[in-house]
Amino acid sequence: MSQHFLLSTKARTLSLSDVIRMTDEEAEDRFTRIRWAATDGKPVCVHCDCPTVYEARRPNGASRWRCKACRKDFSVTSGTLFAFHKLPLRVYLSAIAIFVNEVKGKSALALSRDLDVQYKTAFVLAHKLREAMASELKGMTVGGPDRTVETDGAYFGGYVKPANHKENRRDRRLSRNQNGKRRVVVVVREREGRTLPAVFKSEGAALGWIASRVIKGSRLMADEAASWNDLHGKYAMERIDHGSVYSLPGGVYTNGAEGFFSRIRRAEIGHHHHVAGAYLIRYAQESAWREDHRRAANGTQVRAVAGLAMAAPISVDWCGYWQRAQKVA
Repeated sequence: MSQHFLLSTKARTLSLSDVIRMTDEEAEDRFTRIRWAATDGKPVCVHCDCPTVYEARRPNGASRWRCKACRKDFSVTSGTLFAFHKLPLRVYLSAIAIFVNEVKGKSALALSRDLDVQYKTAFVLAHKLREAMASELKGMTVGGPDRTVETDGAYFGGYVKPANHKENRRDRRLSRNQNGKRRVVVVVREREGRTLPAVFKSEGAALGWIASRVIKGSRLMADEAASWNDLHGKYAMERIDHGSVYSLPGGVYTNGAEGFFSRIRRAEIGHHHHVAGAYLIRYAQESAWREDHRRAANGTQVRAVAGLAMAAPISVDWCGYWQRAQKVA
């Protein structure tokens, strides 16, 4: 039997101890080389893209540069997800390494203890990393001619605690006995390709999104839920009844989509304990990113997430969150 990838030496190309032992200057240099990889780590003005800049480091401060054209100052994190940071960059690099080393997710509480920061600091930092992962999925489409795409949905949140006495209990499957907080994560996953999730109130509400993200000519796989019936007019579609069988000859199955939901369910139960509400889409996008990069070495994953964070704009969700400042447009 072949060895699992995560047990092989190929999966371990970065040691967390090496990151922790870095000096602040070495961490700054690492982020500088990631952000300005095209110029081999030479800073370029983030305001006007002028390549002529000079160092303007403040006393006892992090590296800063000043543009000769627009005369504005900037740092390696200016205009990125880590803009306005207060912790040393070495802590952010350690956070990325810790975050990606977890196979199914990292709780904010565990991250706060690992980094010795407040819980809300770790909470925001973890969600910024999820936002960085999600930026890779922006505008993505899956499938195409001679390609197979699987779709499925799973419901999260909206738990209603049953009454203590049996005679007072109600059927919680009925909409009138629910609290309206339940949401479904719908995923489209290309075989040997990428995974793309989204959140809706019901599976039926996802049909337009599926039509916009799955390329025409794709072979579509789904279960027997009535929500998917209208997709037959758009795709060559095959269905499988999980009540009787999990797979059929000819590659008729949705095991890839089910595997994605297995990961996010295990993350919910084992790490986060509650995944729902306004943050559900970010947890789903994180699980999709982890699923698609599960066979990449941890060093490669760290560089990828750091690169996405450096390429992403100032956070839409978390800039000024705890100060209740107006969201960045």
